Amino acid sequence: SLSTRHCPWKMNQLPPKTPVASPVSESTNSRVEALDNLSMDSFWLEVENIKQSTEGEQEECSLADVKTQEEGEAKAEWLQDTGLSLLLGEPGWEQQQLVLLSTLTRTQGCPCCWRSQAQSSSSWCCSAEKEESSPDPLWHNLRTSNTQRKTQDYSCTVRNPGKEEMFNMDIAYSEQAAVLLKGSFLSESRKLKDGNALTRFKILKGRLGVTRIGDLSAQDMKKIPTLALIELTALCDILGFELKRNKAAKLKTTEKRLFGVPLNTLLENDQKLLPNTKVPLLLQALLSCLEKRGLETEGILRVSGSQTRIKSLEQKLERDFYSGLFRWDEVHQNDVSGLLKRFIRELPAPLLTAEYLPAFAAVQNIPDLKQRLQALNLLILILPESNRNTLKALLEFLSKVVARENNNKMNLWNVSTVMAPNLFMHKGLPNKIPEGKEKQLAEGAADVVRMMIHYQDLLWTVSSFLVAQVRKLNESNSKRYQFCDKRIKNLLRKIHADKDKVEKNQGEPSKIVKVHASLLLKDSLEVHLNNATRVADVLRQFQKNLCQNGWNIVNTVNLIKCNNSMDCTNLLLYEVGGNIGEHCLDPDTYLLDLYHINPHAEWIIKQNPSYPRMF
Repeated sequence: SLSTRHCPWKMNQLPPKTPVASPVSESTNSRVEALDNLSMDSFWLEVENIKQSTEGEQEECSLADVKTQEEGEAKAEWLQDTGLSLLLGEPGWEQQQLVLLSTLTRTQGCPCCWRSQAQSSSSWCCSAEKEESSPDPLWHNLRTSNTQRKTQDYSCTVRNPGKEEMFNMDIAYSEQAAVLLKGSFLSESRKLKDGNALTRFKILKGRLGVTRIGDLSAQDMKKIPTLALIELTALCDILGFELKRNKAAKLKTTEKRLFGVPLNTLLENDQKLLPNTKVPLLLQALLSCLEKRGLETEGILRVSGSQTRIKSLEQKLERDFYSGLFRWDEVHQNDVSGLLKRFIRELPAPLLTAEYLPAFAAVQNIPDLKQRLQALNLLILILPESNRNTLKALLEFLSKVVARENNNKMNLWNVSTVMAPNLFMHKGLPNKIPEGKEKQLAEGAADVVRMMIHYQDLLWTVSSFLVAQVRKLNESNSKRYQFCDKRIKNLLRKIHADKDKVEKNQGEPSKIVKVHASLLLKDSLEVHLNNATRVADVLRQFQKNLCQNGWNIVNTVNLIKCNNSMDCTNLLLYEVGGNIGEHCLDPDTYLLDLYHINPHAEWIIKQNPSYPRMF
């Protein structure tokens, strides 16, 4: 059921057809009409292949559109997942919940207010709402925007195909959307089959550089999904969507070791053989085989292999894969691609998770391309680590397929339409789609896959505003604030006072710091920082001193090239401690700015880990 706040449509549904279409639905419908010009034959052919491959099996695949939770149940679970369940009026406020609230922007605070008030009689709300003596025009606009939704100006200007635009990750997406509430959005034509003609986005790189998924420590990354869920909910609220999730899928036990096994179980088994494995070994083997011999195959992924051979190969893999007796060189490439798609479909829970699969599918309903990518970026951050890493490995392979389209005849749209049924149809989600919705859902699913393939480098980035919130969480937890009756307001004042102290220190024009490289050298490097000093400069200085000054080298494995010069690209600078766990720094990070933000951190040079970073 919907809340009393007006929402054009649920997050897990397409906008309903209505005689009087709103500006938003007109924009969405125009994009759907543009998709008519793109062939969906590959999609429906793949659906037919899936049906044939599952004949005789008990469960039938269908497009994922399962029943969502009841409103009250969903809001309670949302508060539970975000760590804010104590806002329901349960006894004993904890410091951790209050610290989390203190890091939120005003737009992020709205979902917490609405959901906590709807669930309990507690008088808690965002401190900004209570501060009536200093009204904020933006805050007032957010509070009243829901009553104005029907008259919002969602006029769209068509984007220039292939034009480069900046993608701002310093400011919360919901804050950016709030500014555009009465502005105009840019739409893009979806008639473009050529990926090179799609809008190109360049991340607006601030002085602290860009943080990729994999750059933060596991401890800090655990905080990201909670913050991303709050931000995604705030963004959807401002855009007029109701973000609803399915209940977590109940995983069935299986006697198999490879196909139909939960991702976490697969990885646990694989890590016994190869520690630190982040992507299932079977998937790595399938992708490696296709990369070596299948990228040039015409119609790869689209042309179906023999279902009889594929099922026979599955049985052989179950028996021989871990023993190393399976002969990959004897397998036809179309059969390998069939095994790849079958592996994805046979996962007990969808790769995009049962909870958020409808949200992924409904991203296409957001009018603005940039905001669709913002929502996808947050959804990917919410995914469990095993799902996210597996999805990235798959998307990297699909990009390689698209890059060889001159030979394999598989362009970006072809690949997207073939892979969409395998990602969005799942036998564990058997509910039928209402008649007439199949075409819209199919086109939308294919378009979301296309965005994930084409914009994956952008999507696998942790926004700077989320990193800043992680820092604030770490700072606040370490300070152990004492709370009185006006707990939240006092906490905010304290944090803002601390921020003012930091900003005063930022006038410092230079600083001398030590950079350690304990695993490589017994000595440390003394670096003079000024406003122009970047990470790349420090690594070059380290390289120069190492090669010219005869430092005592502890470990030279893979460090010195044959010409006795060190490969600087093989080195990384990490920020460790202070208000961050461990952070691999962008080469373009300005270190004096970083020092002012985290003056108590150590800086350590390390070799690039042998396992590829998840970018």
